[in-house]
Amino acid sequence: MSEGPATKIVCPHCGREMALDEAFAQRIRQQLRREIDAELERKKLAFEETALKVEEERRKLEEGRRNLEVETARRVAEELTKLKQGVRKEIEEGALCELTALKDQLEAKERMITSFREIELRLRKEKSELEEAGKNLQIEVARRIDGERKRIQEEAEKRALEQFRLKEADKDKIIDDLKRQAEELRRKAESGSQQLQGEVAELSLEETLRVSFPLDCIEEVPKGIRGADVIHKVCDQTGQSCGALIWESKRTKAWSDGWIDKLKEDQREVRAEVAVLVSQVLPKGLRGFARINGVWVCDHSLAICLAHALRAGLIEISAAKLSATGKSEKMEMLYEYLSGPEFRQQIEGIVEAFSSMRRDLDQEKRAMERIWAKREKQIERVVKNMGRMYGSMQGVIGQSLPELDLLELKALTDGTGSPEGDA
Repeated sequence: MSEGPATKIVCPHCGREMALDEAFAQRIRQQLRREIDAELERKKLAFEETALKVEEERRKLEEGRRNLEVETARRVAEELTKLKQGVRKEIEEGALCELTALKDQLEAKERMITSFREIELRLRKEKSELEEAGKNLQIEVARRIDGERKRIQEEAEKRALEQFRLKEADKDKIIDDLKRQAEELRRKAESGSQQLQGEVAELSLEETLRVSFPLDCIEEVPKGIRGADVIHKVCDQTGQSCGALIWESKRTKAWSDGWIDKLKEDQREVRAEVAVLVSQVLPKGLRGFARINGVWVCDHSLAICLAHALRAGLIEISAAKLSATGKSEKMEMLYEYLSGPEFRQQIEGIVEAFSSMRRDLDQEKRAMERIWAKREKQIERVVKNMGRMYGSMQGVIGQSLPELDLLELKALTDGTGSPEGDA
């Protein structure tokens, strides 16, 4: 299955960047949109349900108010009839008290209706704010997706152009090298001498070493100068010199034991750690490679394999020597630093910073506990006063005043018995 262009996103939990393909990123964006739409729909349904409850309570209060007005009118008519029939003064006093009580009840109901209207306005305002926040979130997500898509496209174009340029440069270099090698080999092949065959083998070995070990320094020994054919200076990844190998290439039909002694003299002259003799013909009984009198001997097919092994050994020996150099001085410097005033002052600074952070944390904790206790008492007073007021109205009006679920005990507590406001 082919992968689409990579997309980078930031993890909201750890903050790290993760590379995703375009199809997976598209699925993530669709999932985010579905979750946002579901959350908006859930809040919308909750708001509509609350609005219906408020409207039902308001309707019941209106009906109670109308019933109360009818009842008041009936009682007033009865009182007027009694005033005409009985003791006018006492009846007037009783009617005045009754009217005052009814008026107080009407004012209390009006205040409650006003409170419910304010709740309805606040709920409508919250609904509008939620819808606006959802729209803004969708716009922000679309903007971020477009920006990320544009940035990824630009980076992909830059990488493609850079890779194409590098490939073109590599191709031109390879063509130039091949042309130079072909021209060199063509000139050498025209002479057809034994010396030419040796030079061709030497050039082939030198070029193979350069290609296989680009970090190392491969030096050709000029013709006419006594010594090996190639000096191979080994370097590690940091460019640090780790030692030297000398290579001697032979392309003859017979083996000569004198080659070993001559190469050892060349090794001592250039102070190389390892000497390698690459020959088309090996000593009798030897296959592959072997070490003869301190000189490694191999055929052309195993030269690079042997070079890898010898080079790795030189790098490991150099690293061991380098790590052992100045070990006692470093330990002494470390001891002086740990026992000196600079290290002590830094530790004191760290401890002081942690102590200051601990004091600030304790102060914030005490302040928040005081604020939480104050808010809890305020909520308790509001709920208690609301319950008392509604209970008084029920005592005056009677069963005609409907029950409110919001003022029931089960609505004021959660499953654990603690007020919902403390959650």
